[in-house]
Amino acid sequence: MVGVNKVETEEDYIHVRFRDPDQFDEIRTPDWAEDPAHSVSEGSEVRMGREDDSDDWKVESVLIKKSVGEDKAEEQARDIVDKIES
Repeated sequence: MVGVNKVETEEDYIHVRFRDPDQFDEIRTPDWAEDPAHSVSEGSEVRMGREDDSDDWKVESVLIKKSVGEDKAEEQARDIVDKIES
């Protein structure tokens, strides 16, 4: 499993980054990722990235509602990535 790269609290979300966004050619927030994300943390979002030379999409970051707190957000983001990438 990929480790957490950075955790930042922003306006409404805690942004838990797993991979550097600069490594991706394209980043999206796919609708299909909403179900596994919301099953762990209601209102969360998953940003997926695709590298230039690949058809594979990987989790770039997970956004968790700010009210959860940074420690819990990191734990929930890891659970979401496990559901999506396993």
